[in-house]
Amino acid sequence: MKAIVVHRGAGDEIPSLVWEDVPDVTIGPDEVLVEMRATSVNRADLAQARGGYKPPPGASDILGLEIAGVVREIGANVSGWRPGDRVCALLSGGGYAELAAVPAGMLMRIPDDWDYERAAAVPEVWLTAFLNLIVEGGLQRGERVLIHAGGSGVGTAAIQVARETGAEVFITAGQEQKLEKGRQLGASLALNYKKVDFAERILGETAGEGVDLVLDPVGADNLERNLQVLRVTGRLVLIGLLSGGKTAVDLGLVLGKRLRVTGSLLRPRPLQEKIALTRRFEAEVWPLLRGGVVEPVIDSVFAIEDAAAAHEYVRQNRNTGKVILRR
Repeated sequence: MKAIVVHRGAGDEIPSLVWEDVPDVTIGPDEVLVEMRATSVNRADLAQARGGYKPPPGASDILGLEIAGVVREIGANVSGWRPGDRVCALLSGGGYAELAAVPAGMLMRIPDDWDYERAAAVPEVWLTAFLNLIVEGGLQRGERVLIHAGGSGVGTAAIQVARETGAEVFITAGQEQKLEKGRQLGASLALNYKKVDFAERILGETAGEGVDLVLDPVGADNLERNLQVLRVTGRLVLIGLLSGGKTAVDLGLVLGKRLRVTGSLLRPRPLQEKIALTRRFEAEVWPLLRGGVVEPVIDSVFAIEDAAAAHEYVRQNRNTGKVILRR
């Protein structure tokens, strides 16, 4: 089979991503073999390609955290699926390949009127948004949530999940088109973090009350202001460290306001936990996606052979929503 293989140069040189022959993948008794028709680019893929984010033990070392495609073969213990079924799934790795071994419990059936590109835009970012807003963050109707990187794949999904939960949504982003998309999706306040102090502005807009929940992939640069903008008993869910992981912090804010700070990663979680999350997502969010109440936001589609160009596009932060790779 063919897959994207990472060829790293010396030092800080950008790695080359080449679509080339690799050994065929095999499946276990509880897995299905899926022929990939589309996958996508996530920040974790960029980090892994640069050697900075190793796959969890036992996961494929091929890039790609989600897949949309067709079942080709089923394992001996698998029921409910058959060759020819159109499916999508969250992966721990292996999406940038013609074939991927997928635990059967992770599969979601693609609606008949969806193409593979649309399906590939769902698993990683929508499960991440659902996990961290609802499961970890406990977002409730009537609360306020601040979503950083509101124009990203996770951000555009999170805005819609929060909106449908009945929360008031604030976002930050660094480009006007990202802010405008956030407004279209339901954000009532969209702030350019390059031009305004988001904490100062939000506290002003809310008469000093702040927000109940912050979803943050940025890390160090945002931490102090995230704590400032949270109201008493507020929650911060940290899902990334784009600006680094080390910074000074006033723990008096955490103590005095009785704040909860949670670190959350999806990829390294145990398989059974991810299967349970997938089933809950299917029950609570999948019907909204099927019915068009919420929509995956796709920025652009590249051929899988052009994965390097797609990575560079995301690295430059040019995308609003998902960047898809298509076979």
